[in-house]
Amino acid sequence: MAEDTQNQTNTEANDQINQNTPNQLTELSSVDLLSSKVIELENNINQYKDQLLRKAAEFENYKRRIENDSANIIKFANEDLIEKLLPVLDDFERSFNAIKDTGSESESFIKGVELIYNKFKRVLDLQGVKPLDAIGKPFDTELHDALLQMPSKDFPPHTVIKEVEKGYMLNDRVIRHAKVIVSGEPETIDEPIKDSLSESD
Repeated sequence: MAEDTQNQTNTEANDQINQNTPNQLTELSSVDLLSSKVIELENNINQYKDQLLRKAAEFENYKRRIENDSANIIKFANEDLIEKLLPVLDDFERSFNAIKDTGSESESFIKGVELIYNKFKRVLDLQGVKPLDAIGKPFDTELHDALLQMPSKDFPPHTVIKEVEKGYMLNDRVIRHAKVIVSGEPETIDEPIKDSLSESD
């Protein structure tokens, strides 16, 4: 009888354990599921944050590029007009030289024209136009157009020795190259005038 009672108690205990085990497994699997879901959501949040930061950086770069482009458009908007005005400036300078060479006595006329020239030059200065300083400088294809190459003992080879036509910059951009004569090696150039420099020089 006592043995039957003991068997019944063991059976009930086993049933109790068997009933609790599925509940515990269900609770554990629910926690795991929620944990994995939280991790997945956190990963998604980090991914969206990263995408947002990238888009914000791209937009800043785009905005900066547009601002620079707009500034350059404004800065160089009058480039065509100034290029057309430069020959007028050249004519003024040639006129001065011609009048001085002829020794004309009309000093008041020269002074009047000089005043107009200086006023015109000031207007160009205010627009950001600057003449290139070429004589005595090394020949540079970015700034100069070589018309001739001549032997020279006074200058090292490939140096600008004479300016035929001035070059000009508008702000930081060359709008007209200086037309120049460049020195060559005295011992290698027999004739006084040679062909213009190649791009590689």
